[in-house]
Amino acid sequence: MHTAAVVVAAGKGKRFGTGYPKQFADLCGKPVLWRTLAVFERCARVDDIVVVLPPDDFKQHATLVRSWQFARISRYVKGGAARHFSVWNGLLSVAPETEIILVHDGVRPFVTEQLIDAVIDGAVRYGACIPGVMPKDTIKSVNGHFVRNTPDRKSLILTQTPQGFQKDILISAYEKAEEQGRFSTDDASLVEHSGNDVFVVSGDYGNIKITSPEDLLLAATLLKPKSL
Repeated sequence: MHTAAVVVAAGKGKRFGTGYPKQFADLCGKPVLWRTLAVFERCARVDDIVVVLPPDDFKQHATLVRSWQFARISRYVKGGAARHFSVWNGLLSVAPETEIILVHDGVRPFVTEQLIDAVIDGAVRYGACIPGVMPKDTIKSVNGHFVRNTPDRKSLILTQTPQGFQKDILISAYEKAEEQGRFSTDDASLVEHSGNDVFVVSGDYGNIKITSPEDLLLAATLLKPKSL
């Protein structure tokens, strides 16, 4: 089945505190986004990649990513004012023959080919599939500074990306969300609200999302034993 990966790298890096987008931060000699794209480039089951980039200085960013010469990248797309707009722009840019869409955070460079394959398999079989890991800490629901309740963590997962979907299911979910004015930072939640089941595969605790300078330091530590 024709599979497209929409790699969302349109963040402006406000929380990162460096003045430039975190996806372009150096991680042991290579930009974070380069390392993310390199994994999808190696994955034989990914037919093409759509990269969603910051709308500000879009041409500059597209020129930089193009210079990395990843053969599977088919489109560079401008991101929107929020993540769901960026994902939607990416969805509209996939090839017509696409059957499976993977949506992945550009700042998760430790995704593995094995995890990508598992998510594709789940999406093919069930229509929608996400990776998740069990929380190691106790999670509290709070109201201000006071605890409201303590959910049973055995019934909880921490979701990751890539999240995989049959194309028609994901696009329909986004269209319904737009009609209802309801969006989320998690694509699977839109699919859930549209009435579809979402299958869960085991994620990877190492598949971290780099959103702060501290995350970047951790990523460098994780990467040191590895070589590209």
